[in-house]
Amino acid sequence: MSTKIPHRLYLSEDEIPQAWYNLRADMKEQPDPMITPNGDLVKEEDLYPVFCKKLAHQELDGETRYTPIPEEIQEVYKVYRPSPLCRAYNLERALGTPAKIYYKFEGNNTSGSHKLNSALAQAYYAKEEGLKGVTTETGAGQWGTALAESTSYFGLDLIVYMVKVSYEQKPFRKAVMETFDARVIASPSDTTNVGRAILAADPNNSGSLGVAISEAVEVAVTTEGYRYVLGSVLNQVLLHQSVIGLEAYAAMEKLGVYPDVVIGCAGGGSNLGGLIAPFMRDKITGKTPDLRIVAVEPASCPSFTRGKYAYDFCDTGKMTPLAKMYTLGCGFKPSANHAGGLRYHGMSPILSKLYHDGYMEAIAVEQTAVFEAAKQFAQLETILPAPESAHAIKGAIDEALRCKETGEDKTILFGLTGTGYFDMTAYAQFNDGTMSDYIPTDADLAASLADLPQV
Repeated sequence: MSTKIPHRLYLSEDEIPQAWYNLRADMKEQPDPMITPNGDLVKEEDLYPVFCKKLAHQELDGETRYTPIPEEIQEVYKVYRPSPLCRAYNLERALGTPAKIYYKFEGNNTSGSHKLNSALAQAYYAKEEGLKGVTTETGAGQWGTALAESTSYFGLDLIVYMVKVSYEQKPFRKAVMETFDARVIASPSDTTNVGRAILAADPNNSGSLGVAISEAVEVAVTTEGYRYVLGSVLNQVLLHQSVIGLEAYAAMEKLGVYPDVVIGCAGGGSNLGGLIAPFMRDKITGKTPDLRIVAVEPASCPSFTRGKYAYDFCDTGKMTPLAKMYTLGCGFKPSANHAGGLRYHGMSPILSKLYHDGYMEAIAVEQTAVFEAAKQFAQLETILPAPESAHAIKGAIDEALRCKETGEDKTILFGLTGTGYFDMTAYAQFNDGTMSDYIPTDADLAASLADLPQV
C-alpha cells in the first residue's frame, strides 16, 4: 500500500466545477433527435409546456461544451460538495487483488445520493422562470427526496408520484419528502386520467417509473404555473451530473493516477453519464483509446443488454415525445420483487448512442449477487451503499478479481451513488434469505417490445 495516496481526497471549495460539461459537444455523432409520434423533429418551443425554458434549451443543445453554473446553485453545492474520491484499501486487501480501486462517493447529503446535483439546478430554473411548482416521479425515492430538498430551498411547491411498490416498501423516504413539504402520491393513482385508466385495467398494478412519469407530466401540463422535472435519462440531467466526473477527474489528476476502467450503475443514466463524462471525452477524442467504460444494470431490468435500440416513448401513458434509446418497451414493468432500484424501461439517449457505437460495455447482474457485494463493501469500507450503487460495486469487485487472476495492476474507478439507509427492507430480505432473483424471459420482453412505435 502506498502511503502517498490518502483514503479520501477532498478538493478544496474553490475547486468545485464552475461550469457543467456537455459531452455531446465532443461526440463524433450526436444522439438521434427527439421526435413526435408522427416523425416530426421536436423543437425547443415544443418542450415549453413540459419543461422550463432554459432546461428545454439544455435538453436540445448539443453544441455548447460548457454551461456556467449559476452562482445561486454554486452556493448550495458548497454545502455538500466537493464530494470525496476514496481509495478502497480494505476492499483491495480482502480481495487479494493487485488492482487499485477508487470510488467517487455522492452520499454526503440528506437525499443520500447524487440526485441533488440536478435537482438543485432544475428547481433553480423553475424559480427563475417564476413558476409556482413542479411535478415529478420517483422510484426508490432518492430523486424525490433530492427534489423535495431543492424545491423547499427555492420556495416551490412539489408533487411527487412515487412508484407504488416503492411507496409501500420505503415509507421513510415518503416521510423525508413530506418533511420538505412535498405532496407524495402512490402511482398509479386515481388523481390522473392515466392512473385511473391503468388501475381500471389492473387494480393491483404495482407501478413503474413509466407510469409515474405519465401521471406527473399530465398534472404538469394541465396545471397553471407548473412544469415537469425528471431525475435521470434526459440530456439536461447528464449535463448537471457532469459535476461528479469533473471532480473525480480533477482529484485523480492531483493524485497522479488515471483509471483503466470506469464503472457505473445504469438505470436511466444520470450517475453513469455524470461520472464518465470527462473520461469518455478522452476516449472519444483519442487521448485514451484503451479506456474501458462499463455500465452495470440489473438482470431484472436489462435495457442495455437485452433491450432494443429504437425510438420509444419515455413514459407508459405515451404523453411524451419519442427518444431513440435502448429500451424494453414503455409498457415494461419490472418484477415487484426487484428491490435494487434502476427500474426504468429505457436508457439515456446519450449513453445509448455511445453504447451502440462501441464506446461502452454493459453487463447485467442479479440482485442477490448485488446485495452480497453491498454487504462485503459495507463491512470493509464502513459505508452502507444504496442498492443502485451496489451494482457498480459488484462490477468493480468482479473486475478486481479478474486482475487477481491475470496479475494486472489496473486502476478501477466506480461511482458510489449514495447510501442505503432507506433500503433496510431489502437488506433484511437479503440477510434472512427471502430475497429472490427474477430475470424476465424472452417472451416477457417480446411482449413489451412488440408495442414499440413504428417510426
